[in-house]
Amino acid sequence: QVQLVESGGGLVQAGGSLRLSCAASGRTFSNRYAMGWFRQAPGKEREFVAAIGGTYGSTAYAASVKGRFLISKDNAMKTVYLRMNSLKPEDTAIYYCAARIGDQPKLVGADYNYWGQGTQVTVSS
Repeated sequence: QVQLVESGGGLVQAGGSLRLSCAASGRTFSNRYAMGWFRQAPGKEREFVAAIGGTYGSTAYAASVKGRFLISKDNAMKTVYLRMNSLKPEDTAIYYCAARIGDQPKLVGADYNYWGQGTQVTVSS
């Protein structure tokens, strides 16, 4: 099994920054797994934010965050990060980390096998 634990959420003013972390553990976790970040705002469906591939670290971003967010990973620490800059009130959501048994980053939640519990990000105007 694989466990994912997110951290780093909180309350920040518009224009501010946060860095989310997702620590992976479990006997079956592999650094070849692609990792993704998704978010869900109140009353809205979960949406893709960013993803990073396993072997080569290729990345993908939602149009709404491209240029403001940066996904990265530390294989030695089995941790994935999401650096969020120039935050906007519309970025307010619960942010979830996900892992998929596959190397390619995917944009659809159904392609991921494991999920964390989420961390709340609130951006005030």
